[in-house]
Amino acid sequence: MEPEESTIIDNREIAPGVFLLSLPRTTEFKAGQVIGLALDPSEEPRLYSICSGTGQDELQILFNIKQDGFLTPRLGNSKEKDKIWISDPFGSFLGSLESAYWIAAGTGIAPFLSMFRSGLGRNKILIHGGRTLDSFYFAEEFKPFFKENYVRCCSQESSSEVFGGRLTSYLRQLSDLQPDYSYYLCGLAEMVVESRDILISR
Repeated sequence: MEPEESTIIDNREIAPGVFLLSLPRTTEFKAGQVIGLALDPSEEPRLYSICSGTGQDELQILFNIKQDGFLTPRLGNSKEKDKIWISDPFGSFLGSLESAYWIAAGTGIAPFLSMFRSGLGRNKILIHGGRTLDSFYFAEEFKPFFKENYVRCCSQESSSEVFGGRLTSYLRQLSDLQPDYSYYLCGLAEMVVESRDILISR
């Protein structure tokens, strides 16, 4: 699929090195899908999860700067009215109404935010891992809805509101994993593989 030219509406830093990019919405998408982004039509698009809900007017993307990355250092410097090229939404990592655990690390929260904003938050337990206390993006949206079913795992800082340790450590000690629930995983590959192995062993 050929990317189409678009124009950035907003590019806001919501935490150190983490940005929320807003684009005009020109097509339908399903909660959990991704789009390709490029700053030049000659470049191979990089894939990012959509974090806006299916009923929102803007298409929003959550990304963090990777200092040795091809796109994100330049994308972080992009501003309103800059040109960008985007693909059509695609992908099969889709939300549903079934009971499930949503397990995310870092910016891997993006597809779950889309699912939540699309009305799929019922019967879900949301577990989010991060290094620091400012890495639990959109907590102000999640906390009132999920209450005790929203668990934040912080590996490098402490607070009475979070589990002190890595997300995988929390999964290992959790006593009431539900065998009849589905389990969605999103984040760095190492976390996904380790969490998958823990869940299978449990």
